[in-house]
Amino acid sequence: MTSKSGSVSNGTSTALSRRGILKVAGATGLATSLGVIGKRFFIGSAAAAPVKVRLSWTEVAACHSPVAFGAAKGFFQRQGVDIELYNQGATGQTLIQSLATNKADLGLGLVYDFLKPLEQGFDVKLVVGTHGGCQRLLTTPASGITDIKGLKGKTIASWDVASPPRVTFGVALAKSGLDPENDVTWKVFPFELLGEVLKKGQADAIGHMDPWAWGLIKEQNLVTLAETSTGFFKDRVCCLLGASGDFLKNNRDAVRRVAAATLEVHEYTASHPEEVAQYYVDLTKPGISVADLTENLAALRYHNHPVGEALIEQIRLATEDLKLVNLLESDTDPAEFSRRITDSILS
Repeated sequence: MTSKSGSVSNGTSTALSRRGILKVAGATGLATSLGVIGKRFFIGSAAAAPVKVRLSWTEVAACHSPVAFGAAKGFFQRQGVDIELYNQGATGQTLIQSLATNKADLGLGLVYDFLKPLEQGFDVKLVVGTHGGCQRLLTTPASGITDIKGLKGKTIASWDVASPPRVTFGVALAKSGLDPENDVTWKVFPFELLGEVLKKGQADAIGHMDPWAWGLIKEQNLVTLAETSTGFFKDRVCCLLGASGDFLKNNRDAVRRVAAATLEVHEYTASHPEEVAQYYVDLTKPGISVADLTENLAALRYHNHPVGEALIEQIRLATEDLKLVNLLESDTDPAEFSRRITDSILS
């Protein structure tokens, strides 16, 4: 699907195959080099013709809907970028593959998904945070569980042994004083059946992602035990924009313009969630109503997009998180690592 301002291409069939399961459901550290006009982040006219840039995204992740909206509505074009969206699939692994195999120049993804490959030497620089929220740890009112500590001795379901919610809420369990491997039992169930798992009592809680988690909250009146915008994750960014090291080296101004457009469209989404929701539903036909998606997008922290020193601090904290649950090497220095893998493109 194409528009006058950008294009959308499908990279893998993984994301598209999940459409069938969509039946449910402050500018921190803003760089002073950006001109801000209301909610506009303006760099200035490009010196030459717009640069073609391929941006990897996850089509089924509704939290990524701002970039598709921005590509169609001219946000990137106004910054002097001819953007092409590459649908990389639905996992951190496929995001990394899209950059490693030169199918995309930049990519949007979860902070935790980037860190292990970057620790192992993958050449990507993290440039701006995009938002907070989009992952939730849920239980039923009947369970009697009211907080994370109440999960001791309980069973938590997710769709993969290394799903983002398992990693994320494993961190939350550890910070609550529980052993995320031995104090709870993790079970794997099909992605589209996690809601039924709770109904049937096959698990005491589920770790899920929006918009599916949001839909289940509304459909089953579920209780939120943790989410990636409150509690341990308050004021934290969960997703960000990364750039291929080679592309950044050779096209620094283009990366800067993509970053600025990305911040601009996320700010716009924070104030106009209904407009972005309508576009996304029309584009992907996900099986979620515009009203529900609008409510979901409005609940996400689209004002949270750290750059520069604020982003470095966020990455340092995320590095400490993954070290806490033994997913990064014990000798990795969070302060040094966070500076090495970030680039203050807007400073």
